[in-house]
Amino acid sequence: MSFAQAILEALESLNGNKMRSGLTVLGIVIGVAAVIAMLAVGNGAQASITGSISSIGTNLLFVFSGSPDGPPGGPGSGRSGNNDRPLTMGDAEALADPFAAPSIERVAPTVEGNGMFTFTGENANASISGVTPDYATVRNLEIAEGEFINEEQLLGRMSVAVLGPELATSLFGHPDGVVGETIRIEGQPFRVIGVLVARGGGAFGSEDNSAYIPFTTAQARLIKRSARDQVDVIYVQAVSAETVPQAVEEISSIIRQRHRTPIGIDDFTVFTQQDFLSIFESITGVLTIFLGGIAGISLLVGGIGIMNIMLVSVTERTKEIGLRKALGARKRDILLQFLTESSLLSLIGGVIGILFGWLIARIVEQVATATGNTFVPIIGMNAILLSTGFSAIIGLFFGIYPASRAANLEPVEALRYE
Repeated sequence: MSFAQAILEALESLNGNKMRSGLTVLGIVIGVAAVIAMLAVGNGAQASITGSISSIGTNLLFVFSGSPDGPPGGPGSGRSGNNDRPLTMGDAEALADPFAAPSIERVAPTVEGNGMFTFTGENANASISGVTPDYATVRNLEIAEGEFINEEQLLGRMSVAVLGPELATSLFGHPDGVVGETIRIEGQPFRVIGVLVARGGGAFGSEDNSAYIPFTTAQARLIKRSARDQVDVIYVQAVSAETVPQAVEEISSIIRQRHRTPIGIDDFTVFTQQDFLSIFESITGVLTIFLGGIAGISLLVGGIGIMNIMLVSVTERTKEIGLRKALGARKRDILLQFLTESSLLSLIGGVIGILFGWLIARIVEQVATATGNTFVPIIGMNAILLSTGFSAIIGLFFGIYPASRAANLEPVEALRYE
């Protein structure tokens, strides 16, 4: 029996049991669609997170209080490890010295916290960052309208605020035309001087649901710390991406000298963009594999369904098999016939599953867009090849036993079967 003839006979057999074949194919369809959709969502999440981090700039460094091996204070916590000395404005000023740190271009110390924002009955809880004028440049913030905090407002401890677009929308119902309005932060009046361009989620949450006020104002009125000049995070912009390693060395050297800590027992942590990218890529990579593995279970279930149906088919067609063998059909011909049927079921299910997986990924994208999140599932060729290849292997694997059982039937016994 030729391969082409085996395919024609398999199609004829499957066509004779449309409902049963359709339900069997459905298991493979669901499995393949689930694998493709899950991998697309996982890859999309990874691209979204890494893209958000990369958009900040490849030459940005983060300096936190707390040793790398101990429990660091972290951004916005206002505390350091048990025996760690907190970062201070003096540390930030020392890092900004071009003679001591020639690889550093700008330094932006911050104090960070959360607070309640109100405007004519509308309430919103958002993050508050006390910043200096260099913060906008260091973090690549873009102003949609108005202006960012300047040196005069910093020195004068003025009650002014720059809002993220999500926070502005929560308070005013729209992100534009709000400059000059007066809002209250923790009950204290602040004048809105600017609104930022939307950025989406950041490394520590959505940067759009936040407000930026002068560092001195935050320090004196909203975000109290144990030490008067204590800061939570120092953002450092290196001269270029190539000078980041040298900038890390300069930061470490300067803060060690100021804190009088020996090498290897640092009470601070320096993170680079690459550090964050590696961490998030590792997390999302494991998540993607986990989601794909769960979806792959449904493919196994579909394969068991194929084996079950093929066993039923062998039983139903016992007389036919006996007649074929009596007329000269060889063992390998019978084996090829039933393996072709199981493989066709799996292949058809795989093709339809690819289409359904693509459709599910597009639906997820539309739902994300409708809820205001920029999220694009990525359907990679590796996901398509993996799912279809796996489904084909499952079709062959679970078809071997029924096909072998059919091929080993004795012609006399098969013809006598009722």
